[in-house]
Amino acid sequence: MPRLELHEAAVREELAAFEKSLRSGLGVLRRVGGVTVGATPRASIFEIDGVRLYRYGERAAPRTGMPLMIVYALVNRPEMADLQAGRSLIAALMARGFDVYLIDWGYPGGADRLLGLDDYVNRYIDACVEHLRQLLARDALSVLGICQGGTLSTCYAALHPHKVERLITTVTPIDFHTPQDMLSHFVRHIDVDSLLKSCGNVNGDFLNALFLSLKPYRLIQQKYLRFLEQLGDAEAVATFLRMEQWIFDSPALAARACGEFARDFYQANKLVKGEVSLGGRRVELSAITMPVLNIYARDDHLVPPAASQALRAVVGSKDYSEVELPGGHIGVYVGLKSPRSVPVAVAEWVAARV
Repeated sequence: MPRLELHEAAVREELAAFEKSLRSGLGVLRRVGGVTVGATPRASIFEIDGVRLYRYGERAAPRTGMPLMIVYALVNRPEMADLQAGRSLIAALMARGFDVYLIDWGYPGGADRLLGLDDYVNRYIDACVEHLRQLLARDALSVLGICQGGTLSTCYAALHPHKVERLITTVTPIDFHTPQDMLSHFVRHIDVDSLLKSCGNVNGDFLNALFLSLKPYRLIQQKYLRFLEQLGDAEAVATFLRMEQWIFDSPALAARACGEFARDFYQANKLVKGEVSLGGRRVELSAITMPVLNIYARDDHLVPPAASQALRAVVGSKDYSEVELPGGHIGVYVGLKSPRSVPVAVAEWVAARV
């Protein structure tokens, strides 16, 4: 019986400590208040059909650095690349001398359901590149693609190689049928036509649920347990809230583009086979002859390293580099305290070629 009493006393003590921690944490939450995502000033310099091209930095800042245009994925919002001060890929690139531009796809609505990948690659990306070529009086630009944005950038570079000076891909899927690709295994069993027929544009919340289901314990239960443990740390709380705000601010995907990407890339794996056609032209990755930097994340569960490394075998460039970084699919962008990070890798690679 004494042992039972000691056990009960320990439980009561633990619960009391937990209650005290929660009360303290609630005070921290009140002090933190609302958070905003996006830390760096930016200005819209071009727009087409709701797609905007932003330039980062003060509006009157001189254009002295090397232009770098970022192409983000169609999924989620690009503010992940500028989450907050100290965790901003964009700010870190600017600090290393780049003149940074970014394509913001906006929020596709019902009227956009017929937009296909040809529109995004040959219409929108090309329009932004053309605007910058004229504005900056340059023949070609350096393009940095993030995740699916890297896949779209790769397609663009293959179709318009004379307009791309350097191609940088980060956590970018190229081979969609590698053994460790959990998302690909999942998508290959979806009846895409029935899904699109029933819902039209694909809701962002549905996509979030799909991504979270790949690792439910780590991405749901474990994440919130860790949040409770960090409630007393105002900086950690603010970062967590910003990440949550970004995750659940998910635009819908235009039905046609979503269907094409799911069928041709995830299900049929046509990109690495050289069978993708956009605008009546085949995407020949061997046409990519400009310098290429391919960055992938060692612990990426959405785009495993092998899915990105496949780029080496299919491009025509004689100047191809790969960099493996520690972290996961998002961590490589927001975990910038590591001495090995995306902006460091990009800056070092570009500096060796200027």
